[in-house]
Amino acid sequence: MTSISRTMAEFTDGLLFDDIPQDAIYEAKRFLLDSIGCALAATQNEDMQAMYRFTEKLGGTPEATVIGTGSKTNAPNAALMNGLLIRALDYNDIYWVQDPSHPSDLLGVVLASAEANGRNGTDVLVATVIAYELEMRWCHAATPGIREVGWHHASLTQFVSPLVAGRLYGLGIDQLIAAVGISGSSHFTLGGVVAGHLTNMKNTADPLAAQAGVYAAKMAQEGYEGPVHVIEGKEGLIEVLNNVTWDTDALLDGLGDEYLITKCSYKAFPTEALTHQPISAALKVIREYEIHHDQIQEILVETTTRGADILSDPSKYEPDTKETADHSLPYVIAAAVVDGNVLPESFEDHKLRDANIRATLRKIKVVADPEIDALFPKVKRACVTITLQDGSTHSAQTDYAKGSPEDPLSDDDLFAKFRANAHKTMGEGRMDDIIEQTMGFERLAELKPYMDLLISEKA
Repeated sequence: MTSISRTMAEFTDGLLFDDIPQDAIYEAKRFLLDSIGCALAATQNEDMQAMYRFTEKLGGTPEATVIGTGSKTNAPNAALMNGLLIRALDYNDIYWVQDPSHPSDLLGVVLASAEANGRNGTDVLVATVIAYELEMRWCHAATPGIREVGWHHASLTQFVSPLVAGRLYGLGIDQLIAAVGISGSSHFTLGGVVAGHLTNMKNTADPLAAQAGVYAAKMAQEGYEGPVHVIEGKEGLIEVLNNVTWDTDALLDGLGDEYLITKCSYKAFPTEALTHQPISAALKVIREYEIHHDQIQEILVETTTRGADILSDPSKYEPDTKETADHSLPYVIAAAVVDGNVLPESFEDHKLRDANIRATLRKIKVVADPEIDALFPKVKRACVTITLQDGSTHSAQTDYAKGSPEDPLSDDDLFAKFRANAHKTMGEGRMDDIIEQTMGFERLAELKPYMDLLISEKA
């Protein structure tokens, strides 16, 4: 029987730029620009400064560029560092069916592997489409999703990253299969990294699984082997994670017929995905009725059981780190109500201690609604009701977040988000160049000049 790894490897090996519809190519360029903006916005974060120092101490063959500093290291290290930068603000893309994922967590792999191997712009775009297609298919594969039974989605990313890296390393089909076996044997990740009080590992788990794919591809390139049936074989993924129902057709049927990248969502807020509908509903109420935070008596948020449990447990009412705050439904609602939006600046230290946000946070009640649960995960509804001091109430309901295919970001929206993210690190001229070159990425003969544009101009 043909292994699942082989079918995915054959798709990875055989996909040509001219095979990919133009709308999928266009989204690949848009997601690349969005991700670069998220990375540039994170360069001055304390955790990213720590990882810059860590990466410098590792050294490594200078074959790939680190975003922000422009320093050089080997491809696995650059894949991790750039993937972390993209992920750090929780502002990059989101796709959620049975399982959630952030396909752009793999773009660190794409850029590092492409630069290390002298690839051009079309190579990068093909690898990006492969990354999104395979990563997003894994979100359909288990019912309930493996996240629902305690595993982080990085456990699935480990099966995609070696294929993405392997394509750019020019691996043959058997080497691609070996790379999947190597990576897929070694990076299962506990869901605890995103439960309770959150740490830096919340943003690091998936980039580590992405980096593992580069290591696996390089090992396979040297002739190293891995289990061929790591997904469906004895003591493989499907046999071991047996408290979900697996649908292998969701992984394989129609590969190359339809490209899921056009169904992925952008993030309008730098927060956990299930907070976006409640934030949107809260903003709708306060803007429509011109409500000021000191007029409010109570805010009732009706959401999924997950939103009421993991995103609103007691630690989320006392967030003292960015990682906990951007996964705290009460905190992000309070920030939205007080400041009129939720931006990367909403998670700086002075905001975490803001007296108005803290006072508003204590007025928020989050409850699970069985009717909303029944719609999940296809529809991620949220209802917000604000009761004022005079006893009047105002409500709003949101089913689809801004940035989703149902409520898309226009190019103007996307460019504005990029500029808002990048402006602290570079001037208008550099931002113009990045936008122009990214949106014409297929014309790039090599990556190095483009990566040089991603070096911060400002201290």
